[in-house]
Amino acid sequence: MGQTLGATQLNDRWDGGLLGPEQSRLTESWLEAPLLVADLSWGIVDTKVLHVQSAAGQVIVKTGGPDNHHLAREIKAHRAYTRPLVECGRAAHLLRADPGANLLVMEYLEGRLVEGTEAEHETGTYAQAGELLGRLHRQESRSDDTHEARATAKALAWLDRAHRIDPAVEREVRRRLAEYRPVPVDVVPTHGDWQPRNWLLHRGELRVIDFGRFDFRPAATDLCRLAVQQWRGRPALEQAFLGGYGEDPRSRLVWRIDLLREAIGTAVWAYLVGDEAFENQGHRMLREALDRW
Repeated sequence: MGQTLGATQLNDRWDGGLLGPEQSRLTESWLEAPLLVADLSWGIVDTKVLHVQSAAGQVIVKTGGPDNHHLAREIKAHRAYTRPLVECGRAAHLLRADPGANLLVMEYLEGRLVEGTEAEHETGTYAQAGELLGRLHRQESRSDDTHEARATAKALAWLDRAHRIDPAVEREVRRRLAEYRPVPVDVVPTHGDWQPRNWLLHRGELRVIDFGRFDFRPAATDLCRLAVQQWRGRPALEQAFLGGYGEDPRSRLVWRIDLLREAIGTAVWAYLVGDEAFENQGHRMLREALDRW
């Protein structure tokens, strides 16, 4: 049987008990004399993000619980698809990873989060963000004739979970999803959460963090969160982004379904984790998505 650590033992560990015992020991074996600088975790899900000082320099340690799928996605992204951003200093270099332990160590990137700062409303920020996203997307493209059906099935599965979506709205949402006839689409390596809370700014240079939602999807899906947040009522930011990206990857027919599915996931997920403000945003997104019909 495993030994239960007492409060004193946990506090004696370099991570203060924030990581699982195996994750803590493995990290310590990788890093010489790790010292916890700050806990940067959100606290909503079980992903832990620690700023750590080691003998070799500052690093970020990320871990998740056994049912957390985000770490595996992030490891996959860093091992195969972040190179164009890493090579120009815009994303962190992966130092060590153990998918079985849901653990990775990356270099620490200097910078201030864009969200909540003046940079969140400046066109230069979005020109850089568009250009960097284009680098990520243009690495590979493949045709997928099942993506749309799978994405719609996932949206319906969200609706089958507990939520506070108005019954009349839910009926209309289900009707629109049922009417949609999936078509083959081109999918590319996507970030999955491309927005200012995952951008850092350092000396005017934009950097990208958190590839925990990485997957192959249509390019336009990486624009969904910006479209319903920062771009609302600010067309100059949208145009700056598209100028940096080089084109507009959205198609009218699929885009409105993209927004509808994004709204469903937002409203339901936020309710399940108790984030009322984000849940309210999801309900607004649902209304605005349905208005596109």
